[in-house]
Amino acid sequence: MIIAFIIVLGIIMILAAVIAVMSKNLLTAIIASGVISLLASIIYLILSAPDVAMTEAAIGSGLTTIVFLYALSRIKKINREVDDD
Repeated sequence: MIIAFIIVLGIIMILAAVIAVMSKNLLTAIIASGVISLLASIIYLILSAPDVAMTEAAIGSGLTTIVFLYALSRIKKINREVDDD
């Protein structure tokens, strides 16, 4: 049962990776990459590695997604300023 659940999570991770790579929208790609890290942290937790799971959830899913979203918002702000000038 646990192996089937891990396989399902792995398939979802692969689908999210394809969405992240193929998406033209950067916000969608950032969210998809965050989902990949979050699912990886769940798999680590199932495999009895809670320290790795917490690190992946905090760094991979949380911090990296926030940094990417901040960078995206800065790029949009700079583009608006350039368009106004």
